[in-house]
Amino acid sequence: MNNKIIFKILIFKSLFCCSDSFSQNPIVPNKGLNDPHIHIFNDTAYVYASHDKSINNKKFIMEDWWVWSSPDLVNWTKRSVLNPKDTYIGDQNFTRCWATDVAYRNGKYYWYFSEGNQQTGVVVGDSPVGPWKDPLGKPLLTSELTPTDEYDMAIFEENGEHYIIFGVWEYYIAKLNYDMISLAEKPRKLTINNPKGPYNQNGENLEKPTDDKPFVHKYNGKYYLSWGCFYAMSDNLYGPYNYKNSVIKKESFANGYDAPTWPNGFLQGRHGSFFEWNNQWYYTYCDISQTGNRYFRDTFISYIHYKENGEMATIRVDGIGVGNYNAEQTLEAEDYFIAKGIEKKETEIGFAIQTKANKSYLNFPNFIGLEIKSKLTLKASANKGAKFVIKILRGSLKGELIGFKTIEFKTNDNTFTDFTFSLKKMRQKENIYLTIEQLTNDQLQIDSFSFSK
Repeated sequence: MNNKIIFKILIFKSLFCCSDSFSQNPIVPNKGLNDPHIHIFNDTAYVYASHDKSINNKKFIMEDWWVWSSPDLVNWTKRSVLNPKDTYIGDQNFTRCWATDVAYRNGKYYWYFSEGNQQTGVVVGDSPVGPWKDPLGKPLLTSELTPTDEYDMAIFEENGEHYIIFGVWEYYIAKLNYDMISLAEKPRKLTINNPKGPYNQNGENLEKPTDDKPFVHKYNGKYYLSWGCFYAMSDNLYGPYNYKNSVIKKESFANGYDAPTWPNGFLQGRHGSFFEWNNQWYYTYCDISQTGNRYFRDTFISYIHYKENGEMATIRVDGIGVGNYNAEQTLEAEDYFIAKGIEKKETEIGFAIQTKANKSYLNFPNFIGLEIKSKLTLKASANKGAKFVIKILRGSLKGELIGFKTIEFKTNDNTFTDFTFSLKKMRQKENIYLTIEQLTNDQLQIDSFSFSK
């Protein structure tokens, strides 16, 4: 089978898969949305991204930058376009609109953008979607600033301070001034011990040890410096960082999502970012499995779960995505959309959720296939004598009660036990809430649940 036929099959598969309401990776299929950074403003998700022009691209052609928004990470709407002619670049034929990121401060939104692989500019707006104005009329980061190239930036915020991180192969960080359009300090190099990357998978390529597109996030007191799907950890924002792993492995891929890949394999080209919303962590990143073209990339989102030692677990790369659920499949409890009074716990078989309050809840919206289901089986664990009231509601925490059960644990072996609920008649698609009330001073762990007829 020649490459042209394979390519057509991949495009057909992409169009077919994305017509299924349950498929949500890519998040906006067949649009070329890539290099995504997702931020939550006013309880809405906004993705700030680059934009590959065409499925027929034979090189990177990126003529503008985009903003899309979503209330649930499933349904996305295009909200804003930034053209290079409306920035200091001033060239309506510019085709190197590379990665972006955004920050909020004092009622203003600051959108930073890459001028190809050379410099970084910034525009400012009064809303997450603009309209945008270039306050400098020149680059914020100029090409002679550091020994690396000043592009593919990320913004990190902590305690009201903002920092910009940028570079390729080696990364630099600098605090921004309160005006958000100037540097408060000279950029400092970030040291990474024993790094690996898509061009350096054996740790021996000293010329290209990492990649471009750095990003920094913080979880549980630790700083995570990532480049695509690779990451390092530190106790200090300015490092040094110790390389840990890649969140993508061979076992990550569902059927139809492991190929084609970049010239250096499936770990290359995974530009993106990590973000938190409603007590859930996510990784959003580039993928070409559904387009078949490295120059026309899609954006995927996967759940992120943290191990007890702080390292990130291997993610799933599939068409299901996040924030939507199918009653035909067993659902891992840690893949919720909203959780209150809940924490994730690493277990011998993966991850579970655990209560940390007398009353807690989980929310699973966009749940399909429920109209033919009449039972729910919960796989749970707790100490001997522990009692809990579990309620299943539709629509909201004050919605209709469709299932109810008081469960009690009879043994002290802390193994997961099945509890089955009878359910009222449900619709084809539901917004499901699961509430937990502790009747004893014990914590409940839930590994997963499933529906049956």
